Amino acid sequence: MAKNLAMSYLLDFYGEVLTEKQRDMMVQYYNDDLSLAEIADNFGITRQGVRDAIKRGEAVMQELEEKVGFAARYRTVQEGVARLEELARDIQFCNSNNYAVSNKIDRDAREMLDIINTISE
Repeated sequence: MAKNLAMSYLLDFYGEVLTEKQRDMMVQYYNDDLSLAEIADNFGITRQGVRDAIKRGEAVMQELEEKVGFAARYRTVQEGVARLEELARDIQFCNSNNYAVSNKIDRDAREMLDIINTISE
C-alpha cells in the first residue's frame, strides 16, 4: 500500500513527462485501483503490455525524483509549514493566557499565520 501511495504521489509531480497512454495506465492502476487485466481491456493490449508500461513509467518517475527531488522537497516544505503554524498557534495561546498580554506578540503571531495560510493555499 505504501508503494502505491508513493507512486501516486510521484505521478502527481511527474505524470506530465510520461506519454499520455502511459500516464493514463498509471492513473488507472495507482489512483483508480484497476487491475492489470482491466487496464489491458481498456487499452486493447495484453496484461503484460500494461505491466511493462507501468514499470517503465515507475522507472522514469523514480529517476526524476532521484535527480531533482521535487516531491521530497515539497513534502518537507509542507511539513515545515505545518510545524510553523503549530508554533504560531502555541505562541498565541501562551500570550493570551499571560497576565500581561503583548499586543505585538499577538500581531506577529497573526501575521505569521496569515503568511502560512497564503503559502498553503
